[in-house]
Amino acid sequence: MPYFCTVLQPPDILSIARKQPILQESLELLHSKEQHIPGGVAYSIQRYNLMPQWTVEDTGMMVYQQGPESYLELRFCLTGNAYCDDPRCSGGQACRKAGSTCGARPSLDLFHFRFSATYVTPFVKGKQSTSRTDEVLAFRYPSSFTKIVPLCGRSRLILESLLSHHYEGSLENIFVNSQVQALLLYSLECLLEEKEEGVFACKFLSNEADREKIAKAREILLEHIGQPLTIKELSRKVAMNECYLKKGFKELFGTTIFDFYQGQRMEHARYLLYEKGLSVTEVSLLLGYSSISHFSTAFKKHTGLKPCDLLLR
Repeated sequence: MPYFCTVLQPPDILSIARKQPILQESLELLHSKEQHIPGGVAYSIQRYNLMPQWTVEDTGMMVYQQGPESYLELRFCLTGNAYCDDPRCSGGQACRKAGSTCGARPSLDLFHFRFSATYVTPFVKGKQSTSRTDEVLAFRYPSSFTKIVPLCGRSRLILESLLSHHYEGSLENIFVNSQVQALLLYSLECLLEEKEEGVFACKFLSNEADREKIAKAREILLEHIGQPLTIKELSRKVAMNECYLKKGFKELFGTTIFDFYQGQRMEHARYLLYEKGLSVTEVSLLLGYSSISHFSTAFKKHTGLKPCDLLLR
């Protein structure tokens, strides 16, 4: 892999998960996917054949690198899934449910996400907080570190969805980017003081139905990436009071509705410009901007780059 630091080099997530080193030559690669967009999130997902004699624990790791080329990485090792190379089979799950034998094999899934300083520092711009999380995101934390992070149920669901989704092209980029941001949020929570599980500042969030409405609002925003919605329109779609929706969204996802939506639009714009080679005019129209100048200003504010900079690479 030319860009990614291989997960099989120290600090090795797989060796930690298995409690002893595993040589790369001993792994049978079943499937691999990776992507790198300048200034964004670089990621790789690798599926290996899980040997029956291996005892591997599901593990997560955060790597914070301070220096000339600062970055933040998340690495995960996940077992319990199965892989089948039949495109009609959803990771072996559909075949097993149908009672047939498709040859699906237990898999060892390794995930590697690298967040550049350009990508994460906008999350803390203009904020006065001096928490450890903010210091890490702003790359002000003085020393590099590696930390094992708990693989909670929310993170596990995201990793599973990244393995099993059926999106392609632009929709895949929107989906993956949104999932990776949520994964970063849940992983960073381990740097904060642990809170009593299930306790929310917004009392109404103790109601599961209200949490589901807010999660649905997030999905709707992603579905309308090129058709901006007002808070009023969004609240009507999920049948929730505007004030509750705004407060609940901020607590559940750590960002405002506007900042989340704007961030998703700009990351999708980065993908369309760099990966798809669309013109600045085409991208601004696809994302619902009334003028190219408004789009260019928003893009530079979020990424630190002019849209044309990606076209020249």
